[in-house]
Amino acid sequence: MLTRADPISSHYSSFWQSTPTPKIWKHGPIHDLPPLFRVLEFAPSSRNLWTYATCEMSQPTVEFPIELHLFSPTQSHQHIELLTTIAHYHRTGHPLNLHHTVNFGRPWLPGSLCDHGLISLPYLDGPRLELLQLSDSKHPIRCLWLLPITQSERDFKVELGTEALEQKFQSANFNYADPHRPSVV
Repeated sequence: MLTRADPISSHYSSFWQSTPTPKIWKHGPIHDLPPLFRVLEFAPSSRNLWTYATCEMSQPTVEFPIELHLFSPTQSHQHIELLTTIAHYHRTGHPLNLHHTVNFGRPWLPGSLCDHGLISLPYLDGPRLELLQLSDSKHPIRCLWLLPITQSERDFKVELGTEALEQKFQSANFNYADPHRPSVV
C-alpha cells in the first residue's frame, strides 16, 4: 500500500521545525478514512500556538489532494475530532478545496463565536508550505489553512466572495488565533 504519511509529516516538520505527535480520533466511522490517517499535533513554537494538521486526508488517486492545518492558542482533543470529522466529510461527502467553508457544528473552542471554518491559502506560511509534490502523484498536495470564522462571516463570504471577506479581515486587523474575537462583519 502506498503511504504518504511519512513525506507529509516530514514536510510539516521541516517547515515548522518541530516533531509532531500523531493523534487518532477513535470514535465514529473512522473505518471510512485511509488506514494511516492521523492528525499531527505540533507543540507551540515561534507563533506560540498549537498546530494541528491532517495527514493522509487525500489519497494518491485524488485529482486535487489537500491536507488541512489549524492553529490554536490551546491544546485540545477537540481539534483532533474536528479535523477527523472534516476529513471524513471530504472523503465520504463532498470533496473540499480552497475557499470552501465547513460548519463545525459547535464552537471552535468553548465560548467562541467561530463555529465555521474557511479553507484558505496558508498566508502565514506561504507557498513553500502550501505545495508538496510527491513522486507518486502528478498533482501536488495543497496544504491549506483551516481558518475558524463566524456564521456571519461565512454568510458574508457566500454573498460577496472570499476576497471581500479577506479584505474585511485585513481591514479589521483581526486576531485569527483569538477564539473570543468578534465577527468582522
